[in-house]
Amino acid sequence: MEITSSIKYVGVDDLDIDLFESQYQVPDGMAYNSYIILDEKVAIMDTADARKGAEWWTNVEAVLAGRTPDYLVIHHVEPDHASLIAEVLLKYPQCKVVATAKALQMMPQFFEGIDFNERGIAVKEGDTLSLGTHTLQFILAPMIHWPEVMVSYERSEKVLFSADAFGKFGALCNGGAWECEARRYYINICGKYGNQVQTLLKKASTLDVDMICPLHGPVLKENLGHYIGLYDIWSKYEPETEGVLVAYASIHGGTAVAAERLADILRSKGAPKVVVTDLSRCDMAEAVEDAFRYSHMVVCAASYDADVFPPMYDFLHHLKIKSYQRRRVAIVENGSWAPTAGRVMRAMLEGMKSIDIVEPMVTIRSRMKDSDLPEMEQLADNLLA
Repeated sequence: MEITSSIKYVGVDDLDIDLFESQYQVPDGMAYNSYIILDEKVAIMDTADARKGAEWWTNVEAVLAGRTPDYLVIHHVEPDHASLIAEVLLKYPQCKVVATAKALQMMPQFFEGIDFNERGIAVKEGDTLSLGTHTLQFILAPMIHWPEVMVSYERSEKVLFSADAFGKFGALCNGGAWECEARRYYINICGKYGNQVQTLLKKASTLDVDMICPLHGPVLKENLGHYIGLYDIWSKYEPETEGVLVAYASIHGGTAVAAERLADILRSKGAPKVVVTDLSRCDMAEAVEDAFRYSHMVVCAASYDADVFPPMYDFLHHLKIKSYQRRRVAIVENGSWAPTAGRVMRAMLEGMKSIDIVEPMVTIRSRMKDSDLPEMEQLADNLLA
């Protein structure tokens, strides 16, 4: 694939993978993006996952067409991008690896037998590397989402090589709308690091960018303001969509019925969008994505072992470690003899930043009854107020 006449795509699609990072469902596969800049000097921009090493090498050798790379630029040393560093350096003894000092420090943890002090070029904020007519400017991006990350800006063609930023789930051959899978990717991979993403966006705003080349997902060439605007919303932890996520964890169906009934009440009271998610059966990463997407949330869960039913615990734990914040949240608990779910959910939510817990907390005893309706109605009114 040609990005420009001098920048070529050498990445690969992985249609065999079922779980990215052994936790995220990727039914449409995954793309491991890598690029080559051809100039007086040749730079390979990142490698790929070893799972697809043979295919990556086929693409690289076809583009090099007998030329020898001078530089291997590594933006991020996570194995899905950097597994083939050692192979490149062994095949091309004159090639130097260009990365942050932190990345070069980490590389021996993954690769033995290579002197990265000898083979490495450590770059700092604002450093440049001339390839001839192309010049790379390096911009540090720590904790997006590892501490050694950098991005690079190619000045002559105004291309931003953005590391994991602006990536998405899904193989390139499967296409698909960017927003949904990019949101799920961002919230679950980078969502904890909103402040660091804001810092990078401010740095990028000083650059004249015509194209964004991420390490996953499609190259972005048009309407860049749309993608950058969404990243700005996500990294500020602002709601993207006015609406309510009703997330429930039900053992024998009683809590599920209550959650669906509450969703109907919310719709009848004018909630612009109501989404109901069964935490026992959903893709957890998608549930987390929806919690960040919508402005309001209701958590409904059964009590279990004097605690809360584990699917809800897992969900709230995921929200906490991803820095869920700045939302209005209502609580519905269920318990047949000693309800405890509400207390546990409240404590977990109170451990998050700027969560407005809406009263009253509603307690269901085994099955929702007509006598529970007034309190449910009041909860809905207060949530939407």
